[in-house]
Amino acid sequence: MPIRVQNDLPVKEILEQENIFVMDEYRAAHQDIRPLSIGLLNLMPLKEDTELQILRSLSNTPIQVDVTFVRMTSHVSKNTSTSHIYKFYEPFESIRDKRYDGFIITGAPVEQMPFEEVDYWEELKKIMEWTKTNVTSTLHLCWGAQAGIYYHYGINKTELPKKLSGVYRHRVRNRKIPLVRGFDDIFMAPHSRHTEVPQELLEKDDRITILADSRQAGVFLCMAEGGRQIFVMGHPEYDRMTLDSEYKRDMGRGLNPQIPENYYPDDDPENKPVLTWRSHANNLYTNWVNYYVYQETPYDLYGTP
Repeated sequence: MPIRVQNDLPVKEILEQENIFVMDEYRAAHQDIRPLSIGLLNLMPLKEDTELQILRSLSNTPIQVDVTFVRMTSHVSKNTSTSHIYKFYEPFESIRDKRYDGFIITGAPVEQMPFEEVDYWEELKKIMEWTKTNVTSTLHLCWGAQAGIYYHYGINKTELPKKLSGVYRHRVRNRKIPLVRGFDDIFMAPHSRHTEVPQELLEKDDRITILADSRQAGVFLCMAEGGRQIFVMGHPEYDRMTLDSEYKRDMGRGLNPQIPENYYPDDDPENKPVLTWRSHANNLYTNWVNYYVYQETPYDLYGTP
């Protein structure tokens, strides 16, 4: 079903070229239905890339989705044009009185900093607190998941001996939970991070249910409060070439990165990566939207407690 976006959003044309049904504001306004209202707090530096990846993932859900891009007011992005951000993104202050069926908090390239040293941490805390009362279900991705677990449950991240980068095998831990409905016993998913939330601490916390993990990459997916808070430690939304771009970027910076694991055929960066995670990524977003947003949210967001 369609994603509703602003008529002149640059990634709209790319989505349409991929045969993804994108509905402009005019047509959406003439349909007599209530679309799901999803907020996207995009903390990634290349915001248009993340927009495309998240919208592509949401496009496989069977329900019309109206996406609002949200930005921090306490941080200025250096990698996306100011004109794009001010044209397509709403500051949190302008949406704080609204309610959303679902909300997504992305990762951010600040994971090696203590949370309290991130320049927008205080504003992010306000947003995460706001989601408790104004959002039916919040999906946290990568650093956003680490930040959410730290804020809501007090479990801090730890530094890894080396960057975790690649595509890893994961196992489903609890098949009865709808969020992993339709998953194979073993599935692949990308990770790209320097830190982790220790699995043993998550295992000990009765408030958190682990749904999928990996021997190499640790916890991939967990949830709390019956799905009102969902945490994804990896990047299922990544497209085929994202890890390639990150690897070559770091090479260009002289960081001597390791080749992403299980990614290039024969571990040769000159070979085109094999896409092995898209179907489960789509399944994850479809299950989230259906079982934790659509099935739980009231028709009247404002007239229902």
